Amino acid sequence: MSIIANEVLDAKGLACPMPIVRTKKAMNDLETGDILEVHATDKGAKSDLTAWAKSGGHDLLQDTEEGDVLKFWIKKG
Repeated sequence: MSIIANEVLDAKGLACPMPIVRTKKAMNDLETGDILEVHATDKGAKSDLTAWAKSGGHDLLQDTEEGDVLKFWIKKG
């Protein structure tokens, strides 16, 4: 499945909680229904982003792991 993101956030190399902080800020600039693609290397980002998306009413459409990089596609709720 190929998801076309409206914006890509590079959070690689950032330690927790920065990927969430940056994701939250980027989401604020998007319209409802827009998709944010997040790239992170912090292993904690997977559980953090999953929980954050759910609590914020957003949809985590897909997440993949490519080498050291975790990629997430979050649809703004």
